[in-house]
Amino acid sequence: MDRKKELKQQYKEITIEAGVYQIKNTGNQKIFVGSTRNLKTLNGVIFSLENGANFNKKLQAEWKEFGRNAFTIEVLEVLKKKDDPYYNEKEALGDLEKKWLEELQPFGERGYN
Repeated sequence: MDRKKELKQQYKEITIEAGVYQIKNTGNQKIFVGSTRNLKTLNGVIFSLENGANFNKKLQAEWKEFGRNAFTIEVLEVLKKKDDPYYNEKEALGDLEKKWLEELQPFGERGYN
């Protein structure tokens, strides 16, 4: 029973990091920029791509065409949280993603956004 309590406490202490990531096709250099409130969910993004269920149809098609080994996944920036009671994490994450979209311009022939 003590082990169960210990594991629950460890789970509660795990920090959840929000951030912006990119998926890059190393063959044609196209990128997808996305954000998530929990960077650990990137495994779910990979899972959806592996199973043909990703929402981004262009990315999904090229993942299927080129295979997993043609892509890299990288965290571009972790959101720095603030202790302000008016701090809106979702809004701040949207702003951070917008910054990276403007910087990398993954649109049209350059990417999947």
